[in-house]
Amino acid sequence: MTDTAIDYAAVFQALPGMVALLTPELVFADANEEFLHGAGRTREQVVGRHIFKVFPDNPGDPAATGMRNLEASLRRVLATGERDAMALQRYDVECPDRPGEWEERYWSPVNAPVHGPDGNVVLLVHRVEEVTELIRARGGPRGGRARVLEAELYTRARELQELNERLRQAHAREREVALALQKAMLPAGRQLGHHRAAVRYRPALGALNVCGDWYDLVDLVDGNRIGVSVGDVVGHGLEAAGVMGQLRSALSAASRVAEGPAQALDVLGRYANVVDGAESATAVTTFIDFDRHTITYSSAGHPPPVLVHPDGRVEFLDRATDPPLDARPEPVPRPQAGTAFTDGATLALYTDGLVERRHEDIDTGLSRLADSLRRHRAEDPELLADAVLLELLPPGGATDDTALIIVRL
Repeated sequence: MTDTAIDYAAVFQALPGMVALLTPELVFADANEEFLHGAGRTREQVVGRHIFKVFPDNPGDPAATGMRNLEASLRRVLATGERDAMALQRYDVECPDRPGEWEERYWSPVNAPVHGPDGNVVLLVHRVEEVTELIRARGGPRGGRARVLEAELYTRARELQELNERLRQAHAREREVALALQKAMLPAGRQLGHHRAAVRYRPALGALNVCGDWYDLVDLVDGNRIGVSVGDVVGHGLEAAGVMGQLRSALSAASRVAEGPAQALDVLGRYANVVDGAESATAVTTFIDFDRHTITYSSAGHPPPVLVHPDGRVEFLDRATDPPLDARPEPVPRPQAGTAFTDGATLALYTDGLVERRHEDIDTGLSRLADSLRRHRAEDPELLADAVLLELLPPGGATDDTALIIVRL
């Protein structure tokens, strides 16, 4: 076997169960023989067609929810990149040899992603087990019990679907409130003397995967200096938005009186120790001195800022990295490092949603970021920020929220 190429197409066709492959547009890319046999369709009637054109809901059943439930599951897999096992579904199928007549059918579906090299979902594996005969077993003394089981299972499935819908609506409301709260707390980009800063926040695609990321710009007390920071709270939703606001405000205040970014993070770490939900939060802060043309920085478990010099040379500010906030039982002074810049350089701070992808080493994402910043370095910060997000975020949105701040030095 090691010397012979495996015929995966033949393996797919021989799988012991009904299995189909769908594109992200929910079009059938392939289906094995057992799927076609169980569905009563030919390959020509299935492959290349949208799943709900082939298998619509029963128009004679106004309470039918099979199509809606299946689509919701497939969309979840596309959004999260995770396998999704569905509750038992009643999904009637039109008789292939009697158009207009529908057979009552019961299915147990499981949907799973197939990831491409970039970590995005490129195919969906749609596997179903038909349990109609089990649910509708008849004959002898078992008939009555089977009908009771059918009614009970169908009722429980409907109850579960209704509960899921209520949870989805509640999550959507919480997402809206959390995003509004975060928008009110995060500062806008602004002019910094002769320098400009662009800020961006992109919420995650999932209902609650939002509001843990933050950024800040603060004028420092002495000289022509500013503090630029980003951070990431472990958690999502309203709770994360509240913790994010507390940490951002605390670091903003500490930066104004601290001798340097390391001391500011020391203070923030002590504060995080008494804030519920701040455990393992990350942050990085930079102090930019425009008169001396220097950047001092310190990181608490956060991805490194990127300094792009006018000649295109990229420098990761990674020489002062320490564990996340509140990671040590006793506080220890954090490291601090510095670097020089020339007029026209660009500094970028960001959160991990910009560079991390499932099943991919983070160094790949960092290289992608460096390349994008290098190629667009001559553009205005606002255009540069838009270009970076367009090139690095998945087309359908990321599964983690993303913050980005770009300063032209």
